[in-house]
This record gives sequence, C-alpha cells and structure tokens, in this order.
Amino acid sequence: MRSVKAALHELDEERLVRLVARGDRAAFEELYRRTSPWMAVRLRRRCADEQIVAEVMQETYLAVWRAAGAFAGSSVGGSAVGWLWTIAARRLVDAFRRRAHHAGPPPAAASQTVVPAAEEEVLAATVGGDVGDALRRLAPELRQVLQAMVLDGLSVRETAVLLGLPEGTVKTRAREALA
Repeated sequence: MRSVKAALHELDEERLVRLVARGDRAAFEELYRRTSPWMAVRLRRRCADEQIVAEVMQETYLAVWRAAGAFAGSSVGGSAVGWLWTIAARRLVDAFRRRAHHAGPPPAAASQTVVPAAEEEVLAATVGGDVGDALRRLAPELRQVLQAMVLDGLSVRETAVLLGLPEGTVKTRAREALA
C-alpha cells in the first residue's frame, strides 16, 4: 500500500484526474490532499462565510469525482488545477446567487431591488481601500482577469481555462488592467 501512495505522490494532477476518471479512490484522495489547501485559501479570499466555503469545497470535489472523465477525455489543453478552480469558482457564484435569491430585499429597498453580481459582492468583501476602488472601476472583463491572476494567483493558462478565453486575450486584458 505504501508503494501505491508513493507512486501517486509522484504523479502530476492531470494524471491523477485521469485515474480518478477510472474510479481510483486513492488517486482522488491524493488529488484532494494536494489541491484542497490552496482551493480553500482562494475561496476564502472571495468569501468570508466558512459555511459557504465548506459547501463549495464539498460540491467541487463531488463534481470532480463525478466528472473527471470529462477532463480526462478532453483533447483540449489545460491544467487539472485550472479545471478544478473553474468548477469551484462556478460553485461559489452559484452559492452567492442562491443566497441572494433566498435573502430577499432589505425592507427599505423593497421597491428598488438591486442585487449586485456575485463577483462584485466577493470583490467588495475581499479588497478594500484604494486598490479595491481601482479594481471596481475597471471594466468587468479586465477585472475578471486581474482577479484571477493577482488575487487567485492563477497563471495565464489557468486564467484562460477559468474564464474560457484564449491565452492571448488574457495577456492583453491583464496588460490593459494593469495600465
């Protein structure tokens, strides 16, 4: 058993996902052990509610277990880490939408209900001061790239996977946002 764990430890995340697609629980455990710490940190940067973070983590890894074959069978490039983060980011947005839907408008604003986009809510809770103000003034497509690359620490390639954009577009938007 020790040699199997040692062998899994040597595999990259893409190979682990391919094993997970074949139902390999040990590979799933190794993938979780490797990726869950940074996943939790990145989710907490976008959401201060530990209950939501825990739900998103659970939903993300359940989706990974169920859909690993979709990643493993794709001929499109992209990292497993970017794929995992894409799942988590979508689950987080879904969680914010559910919360906004069930919360209802505050009593004073019942006639003018305006629900900010989940990304705006997350950004406001995460980054404050002059930096937060500058980020909020950016066009949404520039802000998304900057958030993914700077706040989440994703590479250009991972950001491209997360946002469904070509890498060149990500680079261009990052330069524009930083300017």
